[in-house]
Amino acid sequence: MAANEKTQARIEQAKGKVKEIAGRAVGNERMTAEGRAEQSKGDMREAKEKTKDAFHR
Repeated sequence: MAANEKTQARIEQAKGKVKEIAGRAVGNERMTAEGRAEQSKGDMREAKEKTKDAFHR
């Protein structure tokens, strides 16, 4: 997995988790949903890179 892409995926996952927790804390459903979406985006990016790695070996 490319280090830059892996790092970006982890950052998106972490930012999403923080946003989700903050949204829950203040009762903001939209922020909670955005946080979950951002985490999913990071998960998808990570899965894409792992798939690319599997085929390039």
